[in-house]
Amino acid sequence: MTPREALIAEAAKRVLIFDGAFGTEIQNCKLTEAEYAGQLGIAADQKGNNDILALTRPQVIVDITKAYLDAGSDVISTNTFSANRISQADYAAEHLVRDINVASGRIARALADEYAAKDGRPRFVAGAIGPTNKTLSLSPDVEDPGFREISFDDLVDVYREQAAALVEGGVDFILVETIFDTLNAKAAIFAVRRLAEELGRDVPLMLSMTLTDLSGRNLSGHTVEAFWYAVRHARPVTIGLNCSFGAEQLRPHIQLLSKTADTLLLAYPNAGLPNELGEYDEAPETTAALVREWAANGQANILGGCCGSTPEHITAIAKAVDGLAPRKVPIPETRTRLAGLEPFTIAA
Repeated sequence: MTPREALIAEAAKRVLIFDGAFGTEIQNCKLTEAEYAGQLGIAADQKGNNDILALTRPQVIVDITKAYLDAGSDVISTNTFSANRISQADYAAEHLVRDINVASGRIARALADEYAAKDGRPRFVAGAIGPTNKTLSLSPDVEDPGFREISFDDLVDVYREQAAALVEGGVDFILVETIFDTLNAKAAIFAVRRLAEELGRDVPLMLSMTLTDLSGRNLSGHTVEAFWYAVRHARPVTIGLNCSFGAEQLRPHIQLLSKTADTLLLAYPNAGLPNELGEYDEAPETTAALVREWAANGQANILGGCCGSTPEHITAIAKAVDGLAPRKVPIPETRTRLAGLEPFTIAA
């Protein structure tokens, strides 16, 4: 089977488990700038450049990934959230984008295959692509609403470069996550579909939106349902929500998306809301109990954690949903469904 077919087949059997955050786990390692930089000879300070660790401290990424696999993850992601030309320019490391993504993909692929060989249970690798710090929908200059820092075509090239390197590294899917701008997501979709045409094979997409306020919209103003109608043409193998808030605040939006989207639903919320120090202190059992409700109500196919989540959170989630029936993908009525900022359905 293709990766798309295999994931759908596994998701029909049970609720699958995604992994958790990399950033918090890397911070816990308390690496020095020299450890981040390694022997690459980059003039700029590399502290905080988590993605470059695939080249300079690969064992750190191996250990974190193994911890999530030990916790029960069926799908693991690559540590490549900011491994794109735009974000790496902040560290003068944009010339290493391909190397970082290939290396990170190979780490995840090797571990996924190793664990699958141990027990015969398939493990999948999602190549993670973050939103960059640029937006196509909004101007950064209040005096010039028409100004954009980057063009659609340039952003497509940025996404294609990263996606191609991740595929070279052996990932099964391209996960476009923490989508705050729907137009940015469309650039990523276009890039991955172009790459698939060049390779002559399916490169399945996983798309995950992030909400910027409790009204349920992303930064470019789309509601969850409108976002789905705007990207459904890409035939993503999963759609879902990540980051945003904790599971408690995401509940109504997961309920809506679950009824609307005719594909697998992946949800990985933060470990609650951050405290006054910007830290996440929601206990694993609390997070697990909240997301268990989604699974028990047939509203999610794949569950994991985002900011603040740890291997302990993933272990608790895996235990909480064990034995629950997976969500059944709905078959929507045939309608013309369009999206501005709000969804619009034309009756048959």
